[in-house]
Amino acid sequence: MKFDKTNLAIIRHLRDGRKSFNTIAQDLQITENTVRSRVSKMTREGILEIVGLVNPEQLPGHRTVVIGVKLTTPKLFQKGEEFSGLHGVTKVLLVTGKYDIIIEVLLKDGFGLLEFYEEEFIKMSDVQTAETFVVFKSFNHLVPYVL
Repeated sequence: MKFDKTNLAIIRHLRDGRKSFNTIAQDLQITENTVRSRVSKMTREGILEIVGLVNPEQLPGHRTVVIGVKLTTPKLFQKGEEFSGLHGVTKVLLVTGKYDIIIEVLLKDGFGLLEFYEEEFIKMSDVQTAETFVVFKSFNHLVPYVL
């Protein structure tokens, strides 16, 4: 796909996911059809996804944890996909450094850290170590609501 400054400008406008294609087109001085076509193509190709995000700190009874995972296998991509399928997981990152994978998990009353480890994390094989970081304050942090 041709990715240019127009695509980036459209993406910037879509930070406000409720902004109409017509308004974006007027601001960029292009046709609404061009905006619609480019958004459709970027969505199909996995470049863009338009979703509603929430601030976990503003939702009563919710919190976020980050878990650093060291694996016993070099199959990072496979394990990343497996972790991304666990209930509560909002983000999976393959990283360099002390850990192989960093996962972000959204928790709520009734599905806390203990439930995540006992019901979800236990499904994972090839885990050497895991270290959990409870987020007590975040900035500019929005996640998809997965619970």
